[in-house]
Amino acid sequence: MAPTPRRAKLPNLALERLLASSGMSHHAMARRVNELAGQAGLHVAYTHTSVVNWTRRGMAPKAPVPSLIARALGERLGRPVDVAEIGMRTVRENTAGLGLDFPRDTAEAVRHAVHFWSTVEHLDRRAFLNKAFAVGAYATPVTRWLGVPADPGAGHHGSGRVGHQDLAELWQAADEAQRWDSKYGGGTWRASSVTHCLTRRAVPLLHGSYTDQVGRGLFAVTAELARVAGWSAVDTGHHDIAQRHFIQALRMAKAGGAVDIGCHVMANMALQALLRGYHQEAIDMVQGAYDRARSRAGHRVLGFAKLIEARAHAKANDARAASAALATSERCLEAAEQDADEPAWIRYFTHTRLASDAVEVHRDLRNPAAAWRWNAQADAMNPDSFARSVGLRLTVLATTHLQQHELDQGLAVGHRAIDILGRVASARARDYVADITTTIAPWHRERPVAEFLHRARTELALVS
Repeated sequence: MAPTPRRAKLPNLALERLLASSGMSHHAMARRVNELAGQAGLHVAYTHTSVVNWTRRGMAPKAPVPSLIARALGERLGRPVDVAEIGMRTVRENTAGLGLDFPRDTAEAVRHAVHFWSTVEHLDRRAFLNKAFAVGAYATPVTRWLGVPADPGAGHHGSGRVGHQDLAELWQAADEAQRWDSKYGGGTWRASSVTHCLTRRAVPLLHGSYTDQVGRGLFAVTAELARVAGWSAVDTGHHDIAQRHFIQALRMAKAGGAVDIGCHVMANMALQALLRGYHQEAIDMVQGAYDRARSRAGHRVLGFAKLIEARAHAKANDARAASAALATSERCLEAAEQDADEPAWIRYFTHTRLASDAVEVHRDLRNPAAAWRWNAQADAMNPDSFARSVGLRLTVLATTHLQQHELDQGLAVGHRAIDILGRVASARARDYVADITTTIAPWHRERPVAEFLHRARTELALVS
């Protein structure tokens, strides 16, 4: 019996049309894809023949090259181009270990970080979302940072000179994204565009030439950008992606010798672990961060770490340890007023922020009287600038009332929370409102409860 002839692949007409519209030659396309791949830490050598294979013979390279082809076309066309638009199916990359590396060598660490940021921007997020948060993934990064929190040198010889103005632009981008996140949630376009900033602006600079001083600044601001990206991912419920951003943020902080930023990143990692139910692991992480950075970070940074420790102790129902950590946090904030050259990225941590979190600490400890006292101090927080924080605090107040069987007060505060959180793009906000719906379950037959549940479902897309 004669063998069945292999069906020839059809030409990729979609890619051919876009290539023609862009005005790029086959040589130019191959050259730009090689450049983008190099920035992502990939070693490829495509030629005009490769482009012919993609267009006329319908061949498709392995991930993440299709996304790089789309990016090259987007640059020339002046608009975003999706992988599907170039006639290539999204090729699934093995994401199991992507972004979880914490190499000891600085150059290797940069290569892994760049590959992660260049890849995650184009990957289908469902490839990550089918994986649960794995607190064990933090073991190696935490151990290595606690052992050696600062690399010895940060200078690099590459293409293009990096200067202080480049760093200033990155710091501005990180600051804008953090403020937008606080006001509108991590799901907004500006907050979630930090990964785009990492790949398009920070990555090319990492491949440039810079002195040790500039290099330390570059690694520090890249760490802060990655931290903001991680927190935006936490806020939108993408915890697996957030873990990877935090790990790379911690490694970049180590590369830049920025122990204060490393401590802050570790506190964020601990807060994520706390939100996922790993209270003891959160305590271990944030205590280690505080002790390692005690003589090398400002008081405000240390105070934030102690605040997260207080929250973790409260979740673990350890009132004595929670109170001690909260008191230390407050003392650190008072001492921060005397710190010179305090970094701008930690100034969001004010006494009103501490008071807001202290309300939750005492709610978890079932100490309503203390919660009310702290709430009086937290009321000064501006809901226009910190909409999410104010809304979350109101949900905590609502559940505090409900713990005391004060249904009317709890519902009234709960409605105020929805008023604010309805304009915030945040999965975490929905989780906090869901705490209210769980707590009011004993009153589910009451009409005001049914009305509250209906409003939560319709305005926050809450599943009850």
